[in-house]
Amino acid sequence: MMLPICRISLCMALVISLSYDLAHATLGEPAQTIVRDTNAFSGKFLKSTNTARYRVESIASGITATTVREYVNPSGVVFAVAWNGLVHPDLQVLLGNYHDDYRKALAGTPRQPGRRGLKLTTRRLVVETWGHMRNLQGRAYLSELLPEGVSLDEIR
Repeated sequence: MMLPICRISLCMALVISLSYDLAHATLGEPAQTIVRDTNAFSGKFLKSTNTARYRVESIASGITATTVREYVNPSGVVFAVAWNGLVHPDLQVLLGNYHDDYRKALAGTPRQPGRRGLKLTTRRLVVETWGHMRNLQGRAYLSELLPEGVSLDEIR
């Protein structure tokens, strides 16, 4: 009697945790998703910085020693993300609905031995990664949501 109840509870917990991980859409989503991202990275919210054209929300992950910055346009939508740290963050969490675009572009890109940087451009998304061991960096952005007058050099 006890065994079936444990199995049911375990199955329910698994379904809930899997559906929670899929709900971490960030890029192109409202700024409220930043709280979910903080939880997904087992991180802590560092700070919020305002500029004339956008706001930057910074999250630090204690587990991976990685900092993620999410750029929010005046409409309250995340238009870019950038990171640096020991490892690249889970891009499925950061890219959300755009992760399939990234995955397909990555599958169609031949590996170049010795090259440390990568730039993938799709119709909707640009993802760039670079760095070296213990200092991996990257950024992803949606060109169509980039606020007017914002330079790509500001997304770092």
